[in-house]
Amino acid sequence: MYRKRYLSALAAMMLTLTIAGCDNTGATGGGDWPTDSSSSSSESFSIDDIADTYPDVRTQSDEWGPYNVHDPSIIKADDGDYYAYSTDVMYGGTPPVGIQVRRSADLIEWKYLGTAFDGLPQMAADFITAHGGTPNQSVWAPYIEKHGSEYRLYYALASDVGRLSAIGLAVSSSPTGPWTERGLVVTSQADDTRQTNAIDPTVVTTPDGDQWFYYGSAWDGIYTLQLDPDTGLAKTAGDIGVRVAYRGFTQDSNGNWNVNGNLEAPEVIYNPTFKKYYLFQSYDWLSTMYNVRVGRADSPQGPFYDFNGVDMNEAVDHGPMIIAPYQFTDHGGWQGVAHNSTFSDGDGNWFIAHQGRPSVAPAYMVLHVRKLHWTEDGWPIASPERYAGVAQTTISADELAGTYDEIVLSRQLSEIVPGYEAEQTDPELNVAFTTTLDAAGTINGDVDNTWSYDPPWLELHWYGGEYVDKLYVERGRDWEHYIPSTILLTGMNAGGLAIWGKKLSD
Repeated sequence: MYRKRYLSALAAMMLTLTIAGCDNTGATGGGDWPTDSSSSSSESFSIDDIADTYPDVRTQSDEWGPYNVHDPSIIKADDGDYYAYSTDVMYGGTPPVGIQVRRSADLIEWKYLGTAFDGLPQMAADFITAHGGTPNQSVWAPYIEKHGSEYRLYYALASDVGRLSAIGLAVSSSPTGPWTERGLVVTSQADDTRQTNAIDPTVVTTPDGDQWFYYGSAWDGIYTLQLDPDTGLAKTAGDIGVRVAYRGFTQDSNGNWNVNGNLEAPEVIYNPTFKKYYLFQSYDWLSTMYNVRVGRADSPQGPFYDFNGVDMNEAVDHGPMIIAPYQFTDHGGWQGVAHNSTFSDGDGNWFIAHQGRPSVAPAYMVLHVRKLHWTEDGWPIASPERYAGVAQTTISADELAGTYDEIVLSRQLSEIVPGYEAEQTDPELNVAFTTTLDAAGTINGDVDNTWSYDPPWLELHWYGGEYVDKLYVERGRDWEHYIPSTILLTGMNAGGLAIWGKKLSD
């Protein structure tokens, strides 16, 4: 099954990406922390210095910043700063073990602080050992939340035995710890029980204060169970939950049905504007075709429905796909762009963060944070470029006219490659093409294709209005050309295909 393939794949990647570490285990505390852990902006920092690859700083953790980030979870803490927690990874070496922690005042300049734990969390390690396995020397996919006066850090620990895993909870009064283990939320074993793998935790709190926990992978999809809000642990001890999300299968030439690829990394939020719960999840292989899908529900228990109104627990692939491997002009492209964290700044602004791997050297892992907007009918749409704090001044129709890089995120929807690492070697980059918004209101000089603008929404009318794309307009950085500010477009067409655009310089 999938987890066995994942473990063997990680071993194969050790030459360039190590998800491993030292042999010690620790229940509380933290790793080595830099002496200066302030979040103030460095005088020497320049956004232009954020690179796609980082061979010169790979072993210098004080310079990691946005580098060596995989499976991030981000929260805005009481001190006003943002904290990111992520899987133990490192390009070209052995990372410290215990969940990487970073801090930022602006979501742009990040400072690596160290690890939350001094080694493996003891409770999860003991569970795995007691059931005949050896814990991986790497803590995976944390999830951070604030509940009352305490910060709760959920984590996953897997092993050398397929599906022998545990998700635990540690708590602290501070986002920087020290952390004390409270207990295990859910576990999974290598037995005949039908259950998904106990990895990739996330939590949502309802307006009434109830809490629901989600986890899972391609073993049997995404599961949910109710928590006790007072403890953050399962409301009913031993509850493994019920499945709420699955994905499709493809029949091969021999008549065998093969799963279309990975399904993991649930992230669930509640949007009070639309009064709906949103389930974000990641499809396909983590270093190549990795992409983000989303569904929504009226209840945290589901059912979650995709863009076409299909229950996400049905054995088909679901959309919309809002982030996927992409390539703008004059750049090698980004792949592996999933396992997201979705969070708010508390002022009504939403963001989505994930790792990105440069296609020219995909063993590198860089933190991407994007603004997240919402269509008028309540679907999330991600900015085509990373967040850079660009001032949002008025954009006129005259300024909107011009030539754009346009990307339609579609390849992972139409070019399905069943399997995992061995099969999904091509990232299937969604490549930009040129679209011109003529000052006269036509598109590409064709009178059958027109555009209209009612800020902040741009509408592209194709074939006399037979098809309409509705795109959110904002200012943002052109990361590929080091241009501080340009015009960005993001939205969907009537069929739920995500569309990105970026205005090119004259």
